[in-house]
Amino acid sequence: MAAAEAEREHEEDWDADEALARACRIVEALLFASVQPLPAEELAKSVPANVPIERVIAELQQTYALRGVTLHRVAGGYAFRTAPDLAYLLAPEAEPPRKLSRAALETLAIIAYHQPVTRAEIEEIRGVATAKGTLDILLEAGWVRLRGRRRSPGRPVTFGTTPGFLDHFGLDRIDDLPGLEELKGAGFIEGRLAKDLTVPIPDDDPSLRDDEDPLGDLFTPLDDGDAS
Repeated sequence: MAAAEAEREHEEDWDADEALARACRIVEALLFASVQPLPAEELAKSVPANVPIERVIAELQQTYALRGVTLHRVAGGYAFRTAPDLAYLLAPEAEPPRKLSRAALETLAIIAYHQPVTRAEIEEIRGVATAKGTLDILLEAGWVRLRGRRRSPGRPVTFGTTPGFLDHFGLDRIDDLPGLEELKGAGFIEGRLAKDLTVPIPDDDPSLRDDEDPLGDLFTPLDDGDAS
């Protein structure tokens, strides 16, 4: 009897290993085929129900730990990336990084930390007018998106960041952005600071806030009620 139970347990272990191996192959294929990071919840839909997706991801991370590509968590999902110590080999083939003007960088930083934010609010924080082309560049790069309309006179459009922003800058979550002390330690903020200077905790929750309405048709003129 004991021998039979041991044999059944051995068969179950073998079946579990086979299921894990198949799940790893499936997830591996999905990640290599995807142009963007895939969330664990999305990956779990394609693997056997009896295999935890967390175990699959851990297995793949271990398998690829010393290879030319490694599995990373970025933008709330998982993606294969070139091993950091080999990045220099691909530099000549890589697409030149998009160069942003100082105005674009400042605008992007304000949107990242203060979203949802309108163009007028961006200008108030920067202290200067923001050219339309600056926001266009960020929208075309896929780092900024139109969120909704502020419930205020004129119903201005609000802006927020995208998963592409997180992916490009190697962030898993928006609150991985540095805080005030980290910015000071990195040398981005120097000199004496005003006592009331703070760096807000960023939040890119896609849900509209209480003071936002859906975008609707951007090409439809606002009626008198909206303007008032």
